[in-house]
Amino acid sequence: MPTILVTNDDGIASPGIKVLAKTLRSLGDVYVVAPETEQSAVAHALTLHRPLRSERVGNYTYCVNGTPTDCVIIAVSKVLPQKPDIIVSGINNGENLGDDITYSGTVAAAMEGTLLGVPSIAVSLVRKNQNNGAYRMVASKFQTAADFARELTVKVLDRGLPDDTLLNVNVPKSRQIKGVKITKQGKIIYDNSIQDLSDPRGREYYWIGGGLPQWESGENTDFEAIRGGYISITPVHLDLTNYEALKYMEENWEI
Repeated sequence: MPTILVTNDDGIASPGIKVLAKTLRSLGDVYVVAPETEQSAVAHALTLHRPLRSERVGNYTYCVNGTPTDCVIIAVSKVLPQKPDIIVSGINNGENLGDDITYSGTVAAAMEGTLLGVPSIAVSLVRKNQNNGAYRMVASKFQTAADFARELTVKVLDRGLPDDTLLNVNVPKSRQIKGVKITKQGKIIYDNSIQDLSDPRGREYYWIGGGLPQWESGENTDFEAIRGGYISITPVHLDLTNYEALKYMEENWEI
């Protein structure tokens, strides 16, 4: 029986991680190690300047007072009896598409797993209508994403993944799903995403977030798949080198 590590960035109490762990238990020994509080948008942050603690909160279930990256490191090196066969991060309550993957703690947990040599998947459930931007909570529909995560977990356990590669999965609302597409990362720009506000005493402060996303058009992107009602699977490679730029600089720059 495979050993499966489940984590997230929404926190140990998130309904998404509970549904995911329950669904994957039919495949093997599932350990849940997740942040004790929500850690959305912390990206690949690592806690270096304060102590970290792991607390057992259930059978094979632990919370850590740190980031998703902290959770993966502590789980693999200290909590689990052996190195996991796969890491599944999620189910995130909200999409992780395009450039947003650079901020996502959900994706970062899968990145850390990949760095540690463990095949890893990040799974997110879209919670807004991509056509008009209106947010709609879909907590009752985590099961659809969990069932697909189980199916994909079986494939990865059987076939593996390319080196230094994780899978970023986004699942649309269940009634819209038309199929599955292998996609590339899209491009997004947020308009007016930093708000200038004032507190009751008139002191100015800033609030990041709330801007309207503008997607660049492009074929076979994660955004286009979701907008069309398809599950998006994007293979993400950890080597960030731009090889075309490398070649250009070698040929044209004098250094």
